[in-house]
Amino acid sequence: MSHLVISEFDIVFAGGGTTACVVAGRLAAWDPSLTILILEGGQHTLNQAAHVQPYQFPSHRAPTASTTAMTFNVGNPSSRLNGRAPTVPCAHCIGGGSSVNTMVYTRAPASDFDDWGADGWGSEDLIPLMRKLETYEVQPDRPTHGYNGPIKVSSGGCKLSVSEEFIRVGTTYHKRQYAEDTNDLETCNTYSPWAKYIDGTTGRRSDAAHHYIYNQAHNTNLQIWAGKRVKRVIFQDKRAVGVEFTSDPVSCPDAGRSSSIVRASKLVVVSAGAFGSPAILERSGIGAEAILKQCNIEQLVDLPGVGENYRDHNGVFVPYFAADGAITMDPLWRGEESIVQENLAQWKINGKSLIAQNGSDAKIKWRPDDEELKVMGSAFQLRWKEFFQDRPDKAVAIFALFGGCFGSSLDILPPRNYLVAFYFTLYPASTGSVHIKLDKNGQEGIDFSTGYLDDPSDIVPLNFAYKKMREIYRRMPSYRGEVPAGHPGFPEGSTAVCREMTGPVDLNAPDLIYTAEDDEAIDRFHRDRVQTTGHSLGTCAMKPRTDQGVVDARLNVYGVTNIKVTDMSIIPKNVGTNTYSTALLIGEKAAMIIADELGIDADQPLH
Repeated sequence: MSHLVISEFDIVFAGGGTTACVVAGRLAAWDPSLTILILEGGQHTLNQAAHVQPYQFPSHRAPTASTTAMTFNVGNPSSRLNGRAPTVPCAHCIGGGSSVNTMVYTRAPASDFDDWGADGWGSEDLIPLMRKLETYEVQPDRPTHGYNGPIKVSSGGCKLSVSEEFIRVGTTYHKRQYAEDTNDLETCNTYSPWAKYIDGTTGRRSDAAHHYIYNQAHNTNLQIWAGKRVKRVIFQDKRAVGVEFTSDPVSCPDAGRSSSIVRASKLVVVSAGAFGSPAILERSGIGAEAILKQCNIEQLVDLPGVGENYRDHNGVFVPYFAADGAITMDPLWRGEESIVQENLAQWKINGKSLIAQNGSDAKIKWRPDDEELKVMGSAFQLRWKEFFQDRPDKAVAIFALFGGCFGSSLDILPPRNYLVAFYFTLYPASTGSVHIKLDKNGQEGIDFSTGYLDDPSDIVPLNFAYKKMREIYRRMPSYRGEVPAGHPGFPEGSTAVCREMTGPVDLNAPDLIYTAEDDEAIDRFHRDRVQTTGHSLGTCAMKPRTDQGVVDARLNVYGVTNIKVTDMSIIPKNVGTNTYSTALLIGEKAAMIIADELGIDADQPLH
C-alpha cells in the first residue's frame, strides 16, 4: 500500500506531551537549524483559558466533559475491584499532562532514581537537571532546587485557610513534625505546604508547552502539527526512517482518514505516553509475538516487555461538609458567574486570587509509625519489611486536603462548601499491562489491565488512610460532617455511620471505633471507588532486554536503530511523587542524550 510522503525533518516526535515538548524545545534552542516536527493527536493549548488558568483543571477530568484534551482508557473488569472496569485518563493535547494536571509540585526521593539501576540515571546525574528545569519561587537558597529554569514553582495566587487547619491538626493530633520543604529529595513524614506549578507573578499554569515550545514560535524549523495521530514507525532494515500518521478521529472528526508518511533523517522519538508509546511500537511490529499475531501485524522485533510493567498510584477522594464561612474553591468550580468574574478581574491585574489556585495547599508524605503499623495488621507487614522499612525517605502514601469538591460529584451535591480528603499510595506492589487488540469488527481497541489492588497488601494503606484522614477532618474547625454518598455504607447502628454535623469534635476526643463489619464496608468502598491518579508509567521500561526491558539507558529501543522512547513509559519502577516533575526530568535527560549523539552544544540556556 503506497502512502503520500509529504515532508522530511531531522527529528520527528510521535506525540507532543510534556516530555516531547521539553526535548524538542531544548534541541531547537541549542541548534535552531535542526528541523524538528512534533505530531500530536490532540489540539493546541496556546493561551487557552481552560489550560492556563489553574482553577480550571477539573474541566478536563470527567469522562462526560466536552473537552477533547483527554483520552479515557477503559480497563478490563477486575474481581479485585468488585467487577468494576476502571477508567484511566491520559492527556490528548499539546503539552500533555502538563497542560491538564492538578499542578501540584512533588518530587520523588533521590533513592527512587538510584533504584532504577540505569547508567547515567542515578540521582547524582539527575539533580543538576532538576535544578536546571525550575525556578523555585517558594524559598531561596535551597541546594536541590533551581532558580533560573523555564518552569515556575510557587505557592499560587492565594492560600486557603483550611489548609492551615489541616496542618495544625496533623502536627498535634497526628503527632508529626512540620517542614516547609518536603521536596528536597529526602524529607518525608512531615506536614508541609504544597507548592504548585503556577507562575507566582502571572498566576498562570507553568506547563511544558508554553515554556519550551510555544515561546519559540520564531523558529520555523520547529513545527507542531496538531490533530495528527501516529499509527506506526516506518523502518528500512530495522532502521527507523519516518512515521505514518492520519488525522486524529477525536480532535479532527470531520477530516479524512487517509495516511501520510513524514520522513526522519536523524531520529524518530516516540513520546506518546504509557498508553500511546507501546501501542505505536506494537503497530510497528515491535512486541510480543502472540500480541502482534492476534492483530495481524508482522513481527519486526521480538520484545515481549512492550506494554508490560504498567504502574500507577491508587487514589481515593472522600468528601466532607465544610462551614458556610470557609473559603473554598466550590463557587468557582460550580461556575458561579459573579464569583468567577470577581476573581478573574483580580487575576488579570496581578496574577493573584482563587483563579491561581488548585484547591490544595497542604499534604503529608506519610509513613506509618510503629503503632500505626500494628493497627494495619499482618497483610502489610511483608511489604513494609521488604520495601519500606530500611528506606526512610520513601513514603507509603500522600494525604492531602482539597478545599472544594470537583468532578462528577458536583452534579449530585447541593451547592455549598466542601472539603475533600485525598489520599493515594505511592508504591503499590501490583502491576498491569496495556496492549493493542482487534475487536470482532477488526477495529483496533485496547487490552488494558490496571492491576489495581491485585496484590493483597495494596488495599491496607488505603483502608488505614480513610480512618486516619477522617479523624483529622473531624478535628478541623471548618468540619461539618461527612457527605454520606461519598463514604463507605456503614451498617445501621454503627458508631461510624456518616452524617452532617454542627461542628468538629475536640482535639483530644477518642477515635471512632470500627467493627469488623465496618472494616468490611471500608474495604468494599475502596474496591468500588479506588481510581487512577493519572500517573501511568512503565510500559516501555528502561531495563535489560532479558528482564522485559524495551529501551536501554540511552533510550534506544532494543533490536532497531534510529528510534528512542522518551516519556513516562520508560520508568522501570514506580516513583513516589506526582509524576509531572519526573516527566520534565526525563525530557531534560533525553535532550542531553540526543544532543550528545548529534554533536550539539547543550550548554546554552532556553530563552
